[in-house]
Amino acid sequence: MTSRKKVVLVEDSPIALEILQQLLKSSPEVDLVGTARDGVEGLEVISRTQPDVVCTDLFMENMDGLELTQRVMAESPRPILVISNFVGKKDVENIFRLLQAGALDVFPKPITGSPTDYAKVRDELITKIRILASMKVDANPQKLSAAIESSTSSSFLGTNPQVTNIASSVQVIAIGASTSSLQTIQKILKQLPQNFSLPIICTLHISGGSLPELVNWLRCECHLKVKIAELGETPTPRTVYFAPENSHLELDVQGKFTYVRATVTEKYCPSITVMFKSLAKYYGRAIAAVLLSGLGSDGAEGLQAISQAGGITIAQHETGGGLFGMVKQANSLNAVQHMLGIEEITPFLLQIVSS
Repeated sequence: MTSRKKVVLVEDSPIALEILQQLLKSSPEVDLVGTARDGVEGLEVISRTQPDVVCTDLFMENMDGLELTQRVMAESPRPILVISNFVGKKDVENIFRLLQAGALDVFPKPITGSPTDYAKVRDELITKIRILASMKVDANPQKLSAAIESSTSSSFLGTNPQVTNIASSVQVIAIGASTSSLQTIQKILKQLPQNFSLPIICTLHISGGSLPELVNWLRCECHLKVKIAELGETPTPRTVYFAPENSHLELDVQGKFTYVRATVTEKYCPSITVMFKSLAKYYGRAIAAVLLSGLGSDGAEGLQAISQAGGITIAQHETGGGLFGMVKQANSLNAVQHMLGIEEITPFLLQIVSS
């Protein structure tokens, strides 16, 4: 039986604290081991209880969520989920600062609603906590950029003429990511130059309402144009496209974006596998796809479809050598051709373009 994930909740609003406590305590997968009213109390509770995940508000007296995140990452690194009203609105700079400080994900603060809404929010929150609890946390998230720069001279494609020939035919890059991959996506895309000559098409599992703010944030961080894919639009170079919320993203026979509504039985929407399969059908071998780490199985069959079509497939290798969730499932299907660490993915993409 899977052990319950220990959670500390840091929240200064009595009403929000009560709602969040009810959500967490209603799940058999979570053990709420402590609460705090601000960052100062939070540090003490975290030190005493050693939780798997810290859930914190952003705006608090004495010590806010940003300073708490910075202190936790410096003193006792562990996964941090920021739960605040700013999420899904316009505080792009706050999202940027929190993720730069080491927070892994953001989640909109829940409000009262119908029992159906309550159950949906609870399930989304618990899923995020489960995923974050399984992630290995870097005590110094800033060091990755230097690692990427130092590895750009490495050769990932090798000297095999067949591999080099496939790379030279690539016309598009696809990226699939689950929740908790926001930092990873930012770090990968930030290193790509303005003249990166391929379109990049992404599907990301993210909390409802947060995608526009994520796109705005990445726009400020990246040299490339970043946007939500528009219906009927044709992918163009030097642009990063994200699947819209609540719809699958596919290409039609003319290579234009089309939206597809999910069926009631589908677990993931937008789906990485749906996007990957559509791109494999249209581009064939002229695609390179990246599957980042995350819980679940979405993306695995899609990566397999790309591999079978002759494209290049890459999956994120976790620090410490472990595989789980989406990447583990893709690996079990023999869909992964290149298993790379985060710091190796951007240089690999640059080599594909340069080939």
